[in-house]
Amino acid sequence: MKKDLVIIGGGPAGLAAAIAAREAGVEELLILERDCRLGGILNQCIHNGFGLHTFKEELTGPEYADRYIGKAKTLGIPYRLNTMVVDLRAEGQQKKLTVMNREEGLYEIEAKAVILAMGCRERTRGALNIPGFRPAGIYSAGTAQRYVNMEGRMPGREVVILGSGDIGLIMARRMTLEGARVKLVAELMPYSGGLKRNIVQCLEDFGIPLRLSHTVVDIKGRDRVEGVTIARVDGNLKPIPGTEEEISCDTLLLSCGLIPENELSQGLGAAMNPVTGGPFVNESLETDKEGVFACGNVLHVHDLVDYVSQEAEAAGRKAAAYLRGGLEGTGRVVSLRAAEGVRYTVPASLDIGRMEEAQTVRFRVGDVYRDAAIEVSCDGRILRSVKKKVLAPGEMEQIILKKQELEAADNPKEIVISVRTQGQGKEA
Repeated sequence: MKKDLVIIGGGPAGLAAAIAAREAGVEELLILERDCRLGGILNQCIHNGFGLHTFKEELTGPEYADRYIGKAKTLGIPYRLNTMVVDLRAEGQQKKLTVMNREEGLYEIEAKAVILAMGCRERTRGALNIPGFRPAGIYSAGTAQRYVNMEGRMPGREVVILGSGDIGLIMARRMTLEGARVKLVAELMPYSGGLKRNIVQCLEDFGIPLRLSHTVVDIKGRDRVEGVTIARVDGNLKPIPGTEEEISCDTLLLSCGLIPENELSQGLGAAMNPVTGGPFVNESLETDKEGVFACGNVLHVHDLVDYVSQEAEAAGRKAAAYLRGGLEGTGRVVSLRAAEGVRYTVPASLDIGRMEEAQTVRFRVGDVYRDAAIEVSCDGRILRSVKKKVLAPGEMEQIILKKQELEAADNPKEIVISVRTQGQGKEA
């Protein structure tokens, strides 16, 4: 099978990228999705809060997904469900995908361009090294969400949640609404990993305590979880002896971070960013492998699906431009560097001659800051300083770079994005 463009993943990123590519004139394209339906993780996110940026109204996850699925079907975009991409490799200008499903078995697709939109997965108990037996009742928060929202099953009745990522916070509320008692949410870091609105709406509104700088050090029970032991951690995130506290429960939910699904990207040999877990990309969201683009949570973990859609639409347009031969480099490349307080930037480099008039750069900070400023400098000259009342790792930040101001610079080499605090603005 031969296609101009193959999109791996039929979630919000893959759908938005495919729609943008089709609208930009790509006819021979195909979405490959390993699940039994399009929509990705949105299908189990039945809470509202989606679409405020994209549609200017509040939608549930399935409603948000349905709008993109409907548009993809209206445009006649072909897709294959229950289909797994097991290998991706580049052979000259061609990309070859090894694909399998029950109906057709194992087969190969040749594509001129590929968009990576595989999303991310949850960090499991095995990656956390929590001691204890392996009893029933330990779930990742996303697995519990699927059981409750899609399968109609309750994981347990007395719950402790480790980690305050957005999924964990949302599941604290969801389990409470379904009649369970959520004893507490424990967070290893001295700050929450979720959005402020989720802390308020999911914990504070329901009287669920949040224990910062705490972690689970032991799990009780052999056949079923009977309780957990939590302890305070020090500045090095190590448990402090003597601070242990036993909490009885029958369920432990883990919300300890998301990992971009990049086994295919690594197998392809794309250069990977050790901070994000995704590939390095340029202003066109193209990896260092020509004709391979990345967007959404496979690139870096987002907090808002609206930003995923915006990013994916850009990837779709750029992939279409690549297929038309319109992504030739101009050689005027400037690198982006994350400095004090900033963990990474997406993209990691810009071709000034090829970039759009306004380029969005997204990033996360590494700590909580109050009364600080995001500072953008080019070869030592400050381009912009944006004041922020609060900066937190749980909320993605973004700044806009103007092509005009970079073209005015004398052969710029590096743009640095950093956090500048005012006095003792950094929060302990």
